[in-house]
Amino acid sequence: MPKNPFRLAILGALLAASAAGAQTNPLWGETKVKNYLPHMSWTEVEDLLTRTDMVIMPVGSLEQHGPHLPIGTDFLNGMERAKLVAQRTDVLVAPILFVGNAPYHLGFPGTVSLPAETIQQVYFEAARSLMRQGFKRFLILNSHGGNRVISQYIADRINHETEGIAVELGAAAAPFRQEPAEPSSEEPVFDRHGGVGETSSSLYLIPDLVDLSRARAATLTMPEHLERMVPEVVTGDPTALRVFLAENLKAEETGKGTSTREVTDTGVWSVRDLEESSVERGRRGAEAFVDAAVAFIERWKELRPME
Repeated sequence: MPKNPFRLAILGALLAASAAGAQTNPLWGETKVKNYLPHMSWTEVEDLLTRTDMVIMPVGSLEQHGPHLPIGTDFLNGMERAKLVAQRTDVLVAPILFVGNAPYHLGFPGTVSLPAETIQQVYFEAARSLMRQGFKRFLILNSHGGNRVISQYIADRINHETEGIAVELGAAAAPFRQEPAEPSSEEPVFDRHGGVGETSSSLYLIPDLVDLSRARAATLTMPEHLERMVPEVVTGDPTALRVFLAENLKAEETGKGTSTREVTDTGVWSVRDLEESSVERGRRGAEAFVDAAVAFIERWKELRPME
């Protein structure tokens, strides 16, 4: 029996209408982001390779950040900074792992930690995969203090063991960074993990995941000799800061008495009022980093044009 073009047109219209009215995943909320690997097709990556051989690889963590910030704060904030950089200069953003090295946070539910050896090997192998496709330059973006040495080691392994070239992006961008001015009336106070600085960054970068209604003042109980160093740490004494951090925030099994569960009752390592956190403060910090990172990347492109 010959096909009726009119009937086929009607059937096509009905099928299209049915598809348009179908219920899709009610939890889906992402918008496609330029140069962000998980959102890209292979043809889009192939096209990007005609314009750049650079990859940003954020190195984050899944760790507690107090009752008001998500477990994924470090990973998510680092990833968002990387995506902002990639909107201003062509570079692939390739998130590899959520998890970092944070054994000292394991006293709080939800924290996940991997050994340094595992983390660096995963990133090294991921970089080698991308090298096979034509990517050559890697910007390792560390967004968790406990990953600092790991991130540098990843870059060093790429440089010494492969045809690739790598830098740790925070250090590379530092000479280009202009720190945002804080109000002159603010007195310096101890404000680190989960404090006003990190909360402000999150209010700007991942606003829907911050719940300031759950924030409360932390009670800090550091060992006495470390407590005595705090005023010098706050005023910026580099030696005091170095020796303070060498001993603080270490896994419970080290016996130092400085895991987060041992030094803070909320998981927040700050005495600053969290109500001082603001989107504007977070915006200034994020933009200062992004500006510096873009400036470094553009300078690298000048010094070594893509082959």
